[in-house]
Amino acid sequence: MGWTGLAVALGFAGVAVLAYCAFRVYLGVRRFGRELERTRARLAPKHRELRGELHRLQRSHAPQDPGDGVRSG
Repeated sequence: MGWTGLAVALGFAGVAVLAYCAFRVYLGVRRFGRELERTRARLAPKHRELRGELHRLQRSHAPQDPGDGVRSG
């Protein structure tokens, strides 16, 4: 009966260690998520500005007829 109690105690100890590690990972993931949200909030205005500039550049360059330009072949 002593071995059974020891095995159960070690099993509970192992589960406790795994629970502690899982909790630490959970806290790390939450912290990482908050950091990503902060970074996203900081980059959003620059992202919008860059997209606007890209659209302005695309509108300013009208498609050109290649004519007799250089052809690869």
